[in-house]
Amino acid sequence: MGVLEATDVVVAFGGNRALDSASLVAPEGQITGLIGPNGAGKTTLFNAITGLVTPSSGRITLDGVDITRKSMHRRARAGLARTFQQLELFTMLSVRENIRVAADIHHRWARHAGDPAAFTERVLDRVGLRDVADERVTTLSTGHGRLVELGRALACEPSVLLLDEPASGQNDAETARFGQLLVELAGDGTTIVLVEHDMSLVMEVCDTVNVLNLGRMLISGPPAQVQADPAVLEAYLGAPQPDQPKAGAR
Repeated sequence: MGVLEATDVVVAFGGNRALDSASLVAPEGQITGLIGPNGAGKTTLFNAITGLVTPSSGRITLDGVDITRKSMHRRARAGLARTFQQLELFTMLSVRENIRVAADIHHRWARHAGDPAAFTERVLDRVGLRDVADERVTTLSTGHGRLVELGRALACEPSVLLLDEPASGQNDAETARFGQLLVELAGDGTTIVLVEHDMSLVMEVCDTVNVLNLGRMLISGPPAQVQADPAVLEAYLGAPQPDQPKAGAR
């Protein structure tokens, strides 16, 4: 199972509400998009879900269990895993070692009978990093680094995966392969919440798209509906103003 819900979440820093009664539902085995302009509150919502910040009000549940006040490690053990907007890798280690660290920790507290070394090899194959497995992560492209982060998250066998701008730094071919991988993971039952500025990727892979603006949720719906919504076009997707020519106009 992996149904994630955030309901009326409020997060304030001083007198500023970074999240203002924001709600989101991420169904099991689906890719749920979360988009919005810079400063809209997307990463803050991820931080509230994973326990890096504590909401002043609102509720976060995983499979119906309230995790709003649980510690970060208890949320991780309940099935949450995430990546970060800025790459967070163990820079002294190889690709394989980065993933193995997570596999070792997970197998220890989950008390799995399986072999973490063998599981690490399966993750390497799943994310397509076999050819660079022994390379130190500092030698990799940003696109490959994003895959290492994803592999490390997958080594924790999450039911819910939160991805914060994972396509940043990827070229078109890498993004296409990454999108296909996300679809495959969702098809296997993983619940994915995707924060991303690459609208082509979002519209291609997401089942539902949620739009945040100034801490409030503007709309939630199918990609085509969201893409055509006037409020979204004005706030984020770049609808031309009445006194501005459309792109390509002469």
